Amino acid sequence: MERKVFVAGVGMIPFAKPGASESYDVMAAAATRAALADAGIDYADVQQACVGYVYGDSTAGQKALYHVGMTGIPVMNVNNNCSTGSTALYLARQAVGSGVVDCALALGFEQMSPGALTAKFPDRPTPFDDFDRETDALVGQPDVPLAIRYFGGAGLSHMRKYGTKLETFARIRAKASRHAANNPLALLRKEVTVEDVLASPVLMPGVMTRLMACPPTCGAAAAVIVSEDFALRHELSTRVEIAAQAMTTDTPSTFAAHDMMQLVGYDMAKAAAREVYEAAGIGPDDLDVVELHDCFAQNELISYEALGLCPEGGAERFVEDGDNTYGGKVVTNPSGGLLSKGHPLGATGLAQCYELTHQLRGTAQARQVAGARLALQHNLGLGGACVVTLYRRLA
Repeated sequence: MERKVFVAGVGMIPFAKPGASESYDVMAAAATRAALADAGIDYADVQQACVGYVYGDSTAGQKALYHVGMTGIPVMNVNNNCSTGSTALYLARQAVGSGVVDCALALGFEQMSPGALTAKFPDRPTPFDDFDRETDALVGQPDVPLAIRYFGGAGLSHMRKYGTKLETFARIRAKASRHAANNPLALLRKEVTVEDVLASPVLMPGVMTRLMACPPTCGAAAAVIVSEDFALRHELSTRVEIAAQAMTTDTPSTFAAHDMMQLVGYDMAKAAAREVYEAAGIGPDDLDVVELHDCFAQNELISYEALGLCPEGGAERFVEDGDNTYGGKVVTNPSGGLLSKGHPLGATGLAQCYELTHQLRGTAQARQVAGARLALQHNLGLGGACVVTLYRRLA
């Protein structure tokens, strides 16, 4: 049986456009220092570090942490595509929960380049060969960047199955902008309307405009994960517990279903969420706040259904009824999400942790979800991995 695990401290820096940020190591060190200060411990108290980034050379995690201290602890570098940050969190939680260490640091950062994501090693097979073949068959449009085809194709699949309107995706993006307006750490804080979203340049005809896609972003975030004994010895906060967590990867249905929704991780998310709900003895109706992986407005919509926030085929009604925002059923992405806060790949999962920790502490200021006690995090990486984490407020 695993021990109880707590988020003792979190840190995050404001996200920025490529070219407007500090270098990755400076950003990462700043987020780490902020998390340590928030927890009230020194770096010397950390027994293990799990560091996530996608675009960087080997041992970049050590480069970043050596600015904070050189204590000789294990430092593990993690790359799991867009779920990299939550994978670092998963490993840190696992190490503390199993008793290997009492205090672990989870750190994620990214220094990105402008424009669409591209392969960095064209001289060898890409992990996305099978995904690309399926996308070519189901979507076509080879001139469209792959990530847009993946998630635009998933949105198109939902539209064809359930009659979902393009305007619904625009409503999700407009909601994200309203939330981000209250987040000083978000990249894009200007509110946009549904009409603004629909009028922005078309990325994929009939299914996606530019404002429905998250921007490339630079940033860093970190969390200090501790056992109950460690927290008591050091008089640290035990207000936010990681109540359950699951990581899933692809199953045969990813390709066998011949459905773009499955190709971008619908079944991974559904399985991870089910595992978390069962482990915690709750259901999706018990949740107060969710930070989910809205790399595109289309993925936010299908994730509502994968996570059980609404019935399959019910996402459009969920959006139209305002059940995804303040005053509705469950507040989704109060931070502004990836669409407005930004998506520095390696940092995203820990930025979600930062937001939900503050929501459960009651310190989210203008973004605060009243009375939040249960918070769910969903972080997805194609290729693939999905991490779902449930946080619980204990005091």
